[in-house]
Amino acid sequence: MVNRTKKLLLKTAAVIIENKEYLTELDAAIGDGDHGINLARGFKKLKEKLEKENFEGRDELFKLTAMTLISNVGGASGPLYGTAFLNISKVISDNKLDLDDLVEIAEESIAGIQKRGKAEAGEKTMLDTIIPAAESLKHSRANKVDLETALNNCLEKAAEGMKSTIEMQATKGRASYLGERSIGHQDPGATSSYLMIKTFIKSYLN
Repeated sequence: MVNRTKKLLLKTAAVIIENKEYLTELDAAIGDGDHGINLARGFKKLKEKLEKENFEGRDELFKLTAMTLISNVGGASGPLYGTAFLNISKVISDNKLDLDDLVEIAEESIAGIQKRGKAEAGEKTMLDTIIPAAESLKHSRANKVDLETALNNCLEKAAEGMKSTIEMQATKGRASYLGERSIGHQDPGATSSYLMIKTFIKSYLN
């Protein structure tokens, strides 16, 4: 399980690095224009560390991810993603993950981001992707949906959440300075969150 999780994090790093220009273009429209550059720098550093070291448990992998992003990603996204991964490291087990585990991981991620960023759904941030994904997992659990269907539904809701930011007016972060001019642009943080969620789910299902 540890090796599989290590491969998952390496794949996530590759996806973020591959989408560096796309994320930067999105951020250039409503932010500082460095979201992709900053995230790619952090994940490149993470990739180097993952390839060099061996790990005893998943908690170590997620803690390393958290600390690397906090230390190497500029702007708000480093602390936000870093805190999310740090919270995951505190609850993740080394056993096969079931729907209860995934709901807890999602909730801890949101708690970490909200503690750092003081944001809610509907404010044009990464939470507009992550909260619908988490709510979908909880809905699937309540309705006793099988894990594969639950994950596919989760990915669908994450995509819908990401796209919903296009019509939102930003009220948090740099984009909030634009007021109504932030409407019509997809949020870069919501997009990077979707890319991570998509990578996690696709890797889990394969």
